[in-house]
Amino acid sequence: MSLEKGDEGFMKWQEEDLATRLPHVMQARKEAGLDGLVGDLEAVVINTERERLESAVAELLAFTGLTIDEQFSTPLVRAYTLRTPGSPAVIVKSRLAGENPFLPFNQAERARNLPSTRLETFIFGCRDIDTYWEIQRERSVRFQTDGIITGPDFRFIQTVPSPYTGNSLGFIEWTGRGRSFAPDGAEKRPATLEKPGFSYLANIGKLDHTATRVRAKERNAAILEFLSLTSYHFDFAVFVKSLNSITSVARLNDDAFAMVFTSGIAPYREGEDPGPTENFIHGYGTRVHHMAFSTDDIDTVFAELVSHGMEFLVALVGSREEGLKQTFSMPSPHTMIVNEYIHRYEGFDGFFTRSNVEELTRATGRQ
Repeated sequence: MSLEKGDEGFMKWQEEDLATRLPHVMQARKEAGLDGLVGDLEAVVINTERERLESAVAELLAFTGLTIDEQFSTPLVRAYTLRTPGSPAVIVKSRLAGENPFLPFNQAERARNLPSTRLETFIFGCRDIDTYWEIQRERSVRFQTDGIITGPDFRFIQTVPSPYTGNSLGFIEWTGRGRSFAPDGAEKRPATLEKPGFSYLANIGKLDHTATRVRAKERNAAILEFLSLTSYHFDFAVFVKSLNSITSVARLNDDAFAMVFTSGIAPYREGEDPGPTENFIHGYGTRVHHMAFSTDDIDTVFAELVSHGMEFLVALVGSREEGLKQTFSMPSPHTMIVNEYIHRYEGFDGFFTRSNVEELTRATGRQ
């Protein structure tokens, strides 16, 4: 697709608007006393349909380096916590009772058949949750927790889902050495699923980043909202005009988990080719599109994943000479999430390359 003259103006406005508003958001965060209160990502929370919970966990065990750390249940939820060294945890759960505050974000045409399924929450570490809670309440941030929830190993609060992303943010202050996410009264169970013994899984490492698809007109609001709730900073954006797409990256530091937002440059228009990003949102709604896992040997990992039944949206893109190789799997039938596998070679000092961003964005159109 090609951008029209008005679209070029909208793109220019987006960048000018972000450049104008960003310093004010960062200054307000500093003046409120929030800088440094929130740390790196501790976990992501994926909810599935009840009948797909075990299948979703088994899939992650077979196609990532994650292993089961704990399995627990309460009257409201059944959950598995998956971990791999040096990485945020992945909590996979299903609701057994209670309301689903994310349901309104799961009503797009291609998502409504799995109305309880999405990556719902990002949980970040917080060094002083009492102070954070008081400051953000004074700033009119809305929380779905009535107060600070206390568990055996933690204290925790959680925002309502964002109107721009459908994602919620949780904040956890650890109080116990075990670092268990199981709440008070949870019944802990021995793991009922085993990890396959495939040797290549040892080459799949930490959760590197996730990418949330957001509408073009809400891109800036989504980024600024996230920055106002965390200690992250806006790093850079890659524009792919030919595909009507912007990939924007927020980071805490070079070694931490990165939060990526992918949006259109121009908004979706009925009857026109909107490009893969806005088309995805039209079909699935705003949501996390993929989780990216780092690899040490992506060529072997890719070949082994194919031989063990994983299907891909695109073959490997990039090269050792460019410093980066990546690929996208087909979306999971159990979580609706794509797995990205990413290998940054020694000496590569960037995060993405423009050519890889373009190829991966194009691949989204094959979903």
